[in-house]
Amino acid sequence: MANLGPDGQSWFRRFHTAPQGAPRLVCFPHAGGSASSYLQLSKELSASLEVFAVQYPGRQDRRGEPGFASMTALAERIAEVIAPLLDRPFAFFGHSMGAIAAFEVARLLEATGGRTPRALFASGRRAPTTSRDESVHKRDDKGLIDEIRQLSGTDSRLFDDEEIVQMILPALRSDYTAIETYEYRPGPDVSCPIVALAGDADPRVSIEEAQQWKQHTADVFHLETFRGGHFYLNDQVAQVARTVTEHLGSAAGS
Repeated sequence: MANLGPDGQSWFRRFHTAPQGAPRLVCFPHAGGSASSYLQLSKELSASLEVFAVQYPGRQDRRGEPGFASMTALAERIAEVIAPLLDRPFAFFGHSMGAIAAFEVARLLEATGGRTPRALFASGRRAPTTSRDESVHKRDDKGLIDEIRQLSGTDSRLFDDEEIVQMILPALRSDYTAIETYEYRPGPDVSCPIVALAGDADPRVSIEEAQQWKQHTADVFHLETFRGGHFYLNDQVAQVARTVTEHLGSAAGS
Protein backbone atom coordinates (compact mmCIF):
# COMPACT_ATOMS: atom_id res chain seq x y z
CA MET A 1 0.00 0.00 0.00
CA ALA A 2 1.37 3.41 -0.96
CA ASN A 3 2.21 5.84 1.83
CA LEU A 4 0.05 8.68 0.55
CA GLY A 5 0.22 11.00 3.56
CA PRO A 6 -2.74 13.15 4.66
CA ASP A 7 -2.87 15.19 1.44
CA GLY A 8 -2.75 12.19 -0.85
CA GLN A 9 -5.32 10.35 1.24
CA SER A 10 -7.85 13.06 0.48
CA TRP A 11 -7.23 12.72 -3.26
CA PHE A 12 -7.11 8.94 -3.82
CA ARG A 13 -9.30 5.98 -2.90
CA ARG A 14 -8.47 2.27 -2.97
CA PHE A 15 -11.44 -0.10 -2.76
CA HIS A 16 -9.77 -3.51 -3.10
CA THR A 17 -6.49 -5.11 -2.19
CA ALA A 18 -4.24 -6.48 -4.92
CA PRO A 19 -1.29 -8.87 -5.10
CA GLN A 20 1.84 -7.46 -3.46
CA GLY A 21 3.83 -5.36 -5.90
CA ALA A 22 1.05 -5.34 -8.53
CA PRO A 23 1.18 -2.51 -11.07
CA ARG A 24 -1.12 0.41 -10.31
CA LEU A 25 -3.98 1.82 -12.34
CA VAL A 26 -5.01 5.36 -11.41
CA CYS A 27 -8.56 6.18 -12.54
CA PHE A 28 -9.91 9.66 -13.19
CA PRO A 29 -13.72 10.15 -12.97
CA HIS A 30 -16.10 11.90 -15.35
CA ALA A 31 -17.63 15.34 -14.75
CA GLY A 32 -19.75 15.19 -11.62
CA GLY A 33 -18.35 11.75 -10.84
CA SER A 34 -16.55 10.51 -7.77
CA ALA A 35 -13.94 7.87 -7.03
CA SER A 36 -16.70 5.35 -6.33
CA SER A 37 -17.67 5.37 -10.01
CA TYR A 38 -14.71 2.99 -10.44
CA LEU A 39 -15.76 0.57 -7.70
CA GLN A 40 -16.80 -2.20 -10.10
CA LEU A 41 -13.81 -1.77 -12.42
CA SER A 42 -11.53 -1.95 -9.39
CA LYS A 43 -13.19 -5.21 -8.34
CA GLU A 44 -12.74 -6.70 -11.81
CA LEU A 45 -9.05 -5.76 -11.92
CA SER A 46 -8.08 -6.49 -8.32
CA ALA A 47 -6.52 -9.86 -9.14
CA SER A 48 -3.82 -8.22 -11.23
CA LEU A 49 -3.78 -4.45 -10.61
CA GLU A 50 -3.87 -2.17 -7.59
CA VAL A 51 -6.53 0.34 -8.56
CA PHE A 52 -6.66 3.85 -7.13
CA ALA A 53 -9.40 6.30 -8.07
CA VAL A 54 -9.08 10.06 -7.88
CA GLN A 55 -11.51 11.84 -5.58
CA TYR A 56 -11.92 15.37 -6.91
CA PRO A 57 -12.88 18.00 -4.32
CA GLY A 58 -16.49 19.12 -4.06
CA ARG A 59 -18.17 15.70 -3.78
CA GLN A 60 -18.98 12.99 -1.26
CA ASP A 61 -16.58 13.25 1.69
CA ARG A 62 -14.93 16.30 0.03
CA ARG A 63 -18.17 18.18 -0.67
CA GLY A 64 -17.15 21.00 1.69
CA GLU A 65 -14.21 21.86 -0.57
CA PRO A 66 -14.57 24.01 -3.69
CA GLY A 67 -14.24 22.23 -7.00
CA PHE A 68 -11.77 23.13 -9.72
CA ALA A 69 -13.19 25.16 -12.61
CA SER A 70 -9.94 24.87 -14.58
CA MET A 71 -8.56 21.67 -16.09
CA THR A 72 -5.05 23.10 -15.94
CA ALA A 73 -5.31 23.85 -12.23
CA LEU A 74 -6.87 20.45 -11.51
CA ALA A 75 -4.14 18.57 -13.41
CA GLU A 76 -1.41 20.57 -11.74
CA ARG A 77 -2.76 19.79 -8.29
CA ILE A 78 -3.12 16.07 -8.99
CA ALA A 79 0.42 15.98 -10.39
CA GLU A 80 1.64 17.47 -7.10
CA VAL A 81 0.04 14.80 -4.89
CA ILE A 82 0.36 11.67 -7.04
CA ALA A 83 4.07 11.00 -6.50
CA PRO A 84 3.61 8.28 -3.82
CA LEU A 85 1.71 6.15 -6.34
CA LEU A 86 4.50 6.25 -8.90
CA ASP A 87 7.03 4.05 -7.11
CA ARG A 88 6.09 1.04 -9.23
CA PRO A 89 4.80 0.58 -12.82
CA PHE A 90 1.52 2.40 -13.31
CA ALA A 91 -1.06 3.37 -15.91
CA PHE A 92 -3.85 5.97 -16.14
CA PHE A 93 -7.50 5.43 -17.02
CA GLY A 94 -9.85 8.39 -17.47
CA HIS A 95 -13.47 8.50 -18.55
CA SER A 96 -14.97 11.59 -20.24
CA MET A 97 -13.55 14.64 -18.41
CA GLY A 98 -11.28 12.20 -16.62
CA ALA A 99 -9.59 11.27 -19.90
CA ILE A 100 -8.42 14.86 -20.34
CA ALA A 101 -7.39 15.09 -16.68
CA ALA A 102 -5.36 11.88 -17.02
CA PHE A 103 -3.75 13.11 -20.24
CA GLU A 104 -2.76 16.46 -18.78
CA VAL A 105 -1.36 14.88 -15.60
CA ALA A 106 0.69 12.48 -17.74
CA ARG A 107 2.01 15.41 -19.78
CA LEU A 108 2.98 17.29 -16.64
CA LEU A 109 4.78 14.30 -15.18
CA GLU A 110 6.82 13.86 -18.34
CA ALA A 111 7.58 17.57 -18.63
CA THR A 112 8.90 17.72 -15.07
CA GLY A 113 10.99 14.58 -15.34
CA GLY A 114 8.52 12.40 -13.51
CA ARG A 115 7.54 8.83 -14.31
CA THR A 116 5.75 7.88 -17.52
CA PRO A 117 2.63 5.66 -17.45
CA ARG A 118 2.79 2.28 -19.09
CA ALA A 119 -0.35 3.31 -20.95
CA LEU A 120 -3.04 5.97 -21.01
CA PHE A 121 -6.62 4.71 -21.41
CA ALA A 122 -8.80 7.55 -22.74
CA SER A 123 -12.45 6.52 -22.44
CA GLY A 124 -15.57 8.31 -23.65
CA ARG A 125 -13.79 11.50 -24.68
CA ARG A 126 -12.77 13.02 -27.97
CA ALA A 127 -9.11 13.83 -28.53
CA PRO A 128 -7.73 17.05 -27.02
CA THR A 129 -7.36 18.72 -30.42
CA THR A 130 -10.97 18.12 -31.44
CA SER A 131 -13.55 20.59 -30.22
CA ARG A 132 -17.29 21.17 -30.07
CA ASP A 133 -19.19 24.28 -29.10
CA GLU A 134 -20.51 23.25 -25.69
CA SER A 135 -21.94 25.45 -22.95
CA VAL A 136 -23.72 23.15 -20.52
CA HIS A 137 -21.97 24.90 -17.62
CA LYS A 138 -23.84 28.11 -18.51
CA ARG A 139 -27.29 26.52 -18.14
CA ASP A 140 -29.48 26.94 -15.10
CA ASP A 141 -29.65 24.14 -12.55
CA LYS A 142 -32.47 22.34 -14.35
CA GLY A 143 -30.56 22.47 -17.62
CA LEU A 144 -27.49 21.03 -15.98
CA ILE A 145 -29.44 18.16 -14.44
CA ASP A 146 -31.22 17.51 -17.74
CA GLU A 147 -27.84 16.98 -19.38
CA ILE A 148 -26.92 14.31 -16.85
CA ARG A 149 -30.29 12.60 -17.24
CA GLN A 150 -29.81 12.52 -21.01
CA LEU A 151 -26.42 10.83 -20.76
CA SER A 152 -27.87 8.14 -18.46
CA GLY A 153 -24.78 7.89 -16.29
CA THR A 154 -26.59 8.34 -12.97
CA ASP A 155 -29.70 6.77 -11.52
CA SER A 156 -32.34 9.33 -12.47
CA ARG A 157 -34.21 8.74 -9.20
CA LEU A 158 -31.44 10.61 -7.38
CA PHE A 159 -32.55 13.80 -9.11
CA ASP A 160 -35.98 13.53 -7.52
CA ASP A 161 -34.36 14.25 -4.14
CA GLU A 162 -33.87 18.01 -3.90
CA GLU A 163 -31.38 17.68 -1.05
CA ILE A 164 -29.15 15.40 -3.12
CA VAL A 165 -29.47 17.70 -6.13
CA GLN A 166 -28.28 20.68 -4.11
CA MET A 167 -25.34 18.65 -2.84
CA ILE A 168 -24.09 17.62 -6.27
CA LEU A 169 -24.78 20.76 -8.28
CA PRO A 170 -21.68 22.79 -7.23
CA ALA A 171 -19.25 20.01 -8.19
CA LEU A 172 -21.16 19.29 -11.37
CA ARG A 173 -21.04 22.93 -12.47
CA SER A 174 -17.34 23.36 -11.67
CA ASP A 175 -16.49 20.15 -13.53
CA TYR A 176 -18.47 21.16 -16.61
CA THR A 177 -16.87 24.60 -16.51
CA ALA A 178 -13.43 23.01 -16.36
CA ILE A 179 -13.93 20.62 -19.25
CA GLU A 180 -15.94 22.93 -21.51
CA THR A 181 -13.41 25.76 -21.20
CA TYR A 182 -10.45 23.41 -21.65
CA GLU A 183 -8.14 24.33 -24.50
CA TYR A 184 -5.35 22.07 -25.64
CA ARG A 185 -1.98 23.77 -25.35
CA PRO A 186 0.43 22.66 -28.10
CA GLY A 187 3.58 21.06 -26.86
CA PRO A 188 4.98 17.63 -26.02
CA ASP A 189 2.24 15.08 -25.59
CA VAL A 190 2.90 11.64 -24.06
CA SER A 191 5.43 8.97 -24.92
CA CYS A 192 3.33 6.06 -23.65
CA PRO A 193 0.79 4.06 -25.67
CA ILE A 194 -2.70 5.55 -25.81
CA VAL A 195 -5.75 3.31 -25.91
CA ALA A 196 -8.96 5.15 -26.78
CA LEU A 197 -12.21 3.48 -25.70
CA ALA A 198 -15.55 4.58 -27.11
CA GLY A 199 -19.20 3.59 -27.05
CA ASP A 200 -20.54 3.02 -30.56
CA ALA A 201 -23.66 5.10 -29.77
CA ASP A 202 -22.05 7.86 -27.70
CA PRO A 203 -23.66 11.22 -28.59
CA ARG A 204 -20.68 13.11 -27.14
CA VAL A 205 -17.86 11.29 -28.94
CA SER A 206 -17.77 10.04 -32.50
CA ILE A 207 -15.45 7.21 -33.47
CA GLU A 208 -13.59 9.67 -35.69
CA GLU A 209 -13.07 12.05 -32.75
CA ALA A 210 -11.80 9.20 -30.57
CA GLN A 211 -9.47 8.11 -33.35
CA GLN A 212 -7.69 11.47 -33.19
CA TRP A 213 -6.07 10.50 -29.88
CA LYS A 214 -3.44 8.89 -32.08
CA GLN A 215 -1.98 12.36 -32.68
CA HIS A 216 -1.07 12.70 -29.01
CA THR A 217 1.35 9.86 -28.45
CA ALA A 218 4.85 9.13 -29.67
CA ASP A 219 4.14 5.43 -29.09
CA VAL A 220 1.47 3.10 -30.44
CA PHE A 221 -2.25 3.89 -30.54
CA HIS A 222 -5.25 1.58 -30.32
CA LEU A 223 -8.97 2.23 -30.58
CA GLU A 224 -11.42 -0.10 -28.85
CA THR A 225 -15.17 0.26 -29.38
CA PHE A 226 -17.95 -1.06 -27.16
CA ARG A 227 -21.69 -1.37 -27.53
CA GLY A 228 -23.41 1.52 -25.74
CA GLY A 229 -23.60 5.25 -25.20
CA HIS A 230 -21.56 7.72 -23.21
CA PHE A 231 -21.59 5.54 -20.11
CA TYR A 232 -21.08 2.23 -21.92
CA LEU A 233 -18.59 1.44 -19.13
CA ASN A 234 -21.40 0.87 -16.63
CA ASP A 235 -22.66 -2.12 -18.64
CA GLN A 236 -19.35 -3.38 -20.03
CA VAL A 237 -17.11 -3.45 -16.96
CA ALA A 238 -15.80 -6.98 -17.52
CA GLN A 239 -14.99 -6.28 -21.16
CA VAL A 240 -13.24 -3.02 -20.29
CA ALA A 241 -11.22 -4.75 -17.56
CA ARG A 242 -10.15 -7.39 -20.06
CA THR A 243 -9.12 -4.67 -22.51
CA VAL A 244 -7.04 -2.93 -19.83
CA THR A 245 -5.21 -6.08 -18.78
CA GLU A 246 -4.55 -7.14 -22.36
CA HIS A 247 -3.06 -3.80 -23.32
CA LEU A 248 -1.01 -3.49 -20.15
CA GLY A 249 0.38 -6.94 -20.83
CA SER A 250 1.38 -5.79 -24.30
CA ALA A 251 2.87 -2.56 -22.94
CA ALA A 252 4.91 -4.46 -20.35
CA GLY A 253 6.34 -6.66 -23.01
CA SER A 254 7.13 -3.89 -25.49
